[in-house]
Amino acid sequence: MTEVEKLIPHRPPFLFVDEIVSHEGDVLVAKRTWRAAEDFYKGHYPGAPITPGVLLCEAVFQTGALLMAKLLAGSDGGLTGVPLLTKVTEVRFRLPVYPGDTTTIEVRRKETLGEFHFMAGTIKIGDKRVLNLDFSVAWKKPAGQVATA
Repeated sequence: MTEVEKLIPHRPPFLFVDEIVSHEGDVLVAKRTWRAAEDFYKGHYPGAPITPGVLLCEAVFQTGALLMAKLLAGSDGGLTGVPLLTKVTEVRFRLPVYPGDTTTIEVRRKETLGEFHFMAGTIKIGDKRVLNLDFSVAWKKPAGQVATA
C-alpha cells in the first residue's frame, strides 16, 4: 500500500495522485503521470485524446484530501471519515493535458472556519500552469456510510 493509499480512501481506477513530493505546513505537492492506457482516453476525443478537465480537478481535490489527512491525523489521535467536497469556485483551465504528461499538483490551505477547510490548487506541467481553482472540504463520516474492505 502506498503512502497515498494509506492517507485517503480513493483507489484505482479512481485514484489520480501517484505520489506525494513534499509537505510543508499548509502546502502539499504531489505528482501524477496520465497513462495512455487509462480507460477514459478511449472515449474522450478518440484519436486525439486529452485528459478530462473534471479528472484534473479531481486530482487537485485528492491532493487536498492528502493535505487534510496529514494535517488532521495528529489532531485527535485517529482520523475517521472521508473528505467531502463542499464548494468549488474560480476554476480556470489554461492548457490541455495529454496521455503521457506528468503533472505537478499543489494545494494550499488558505483558512479553516469550523469544520470547513478552504484551499487553492494548481496543476502544472513543468513551469506551465494547466489549471487553478479554489475549493473547500469538510472531513466527515457521512450518514449511512458503510465501511468496505
